[in-house]
This record gives sequence, C-alpha cells and structure tokens, in this order.
Amino acid sequence: MNIPETLRYTKDHEWVRVEGNIATVGITDFAQHELGDIVYLDITSDGDTLAKEETFGTVEAVKTVSDLFMPVSGKVIEVNSELDGTPELINQDPYEKGWMIRIEMSDSSEVDSLMDAAAYNELVAS
Repeated sequence: MNIPETLRYTKDHEWVRVEGNIATVGITDFAQHELGDIVYLDITSDGDTLAKEETFGTVEAVKTVSDLFMPVSGKVIEVNSELDGTPELINQDPYEKGWMIRIEMSDSSEVDSLMDAAAYNELVAS
C-alpha cells in the first residue's frame, strides 16, 4: 500500500498536500482499494466555504457510496475536472491525477491535527 511520507491524512482516509495556503485533497490508496472500482464522483461544493469535517462531496463505487469530508476548513477553489469523465483515475493514481479538490485554507494550523504517514499506516494496519 502506498502512503507517501510528504502528505497528511485523516481518519476518514482523505490525504492532504499543503503548498502555502492551498491544500490539495483526495482519498488514499487504502480508501480507493477498499471502495473498489470508482464509477462516479459528485462534488457540488466548488466555491463553498466549509468547516473541517463537513461533507464536500461523495464518491460512488460499484458496491457503495461514501461521503468525502473536509480535512481542513476553507474555501473550495478548484475541483479536478478530469475526474468528470474518468473517475477511475482515483483508482489508478489516487495521489496525483486522482486528486479531488483544492482548498484555500482558512486556518492552516488545522493541518497539525492530521496524521503523518506513520500514524496513518498504524490506523490502516490495525
């Protein structure tokens, strides 16, 4: 299982890449594997300002639908439009081409409460 050291993680299996005040968000390799073949992504929060742990969308796999949660508070400034026609990118490349949203963070200190790679690895190994 791929758990990049440079990212931060939530208990709900979202990952976060922070660059300045911008956070790029997706679901982890573990999450996409557990969901199975992803067939649809519904993100209707573009432009919305949401609090940490609020739902920003849903991901639909062949067997289930799962909510997607904000890892940090902020404004959704971009949605990955490539996923509209090819949601399978989330399965193929969850950390690069399969990113979901970009957030302009309102409180960058919230990143400190997220798990590092070692802690996330412990979570999914148990």
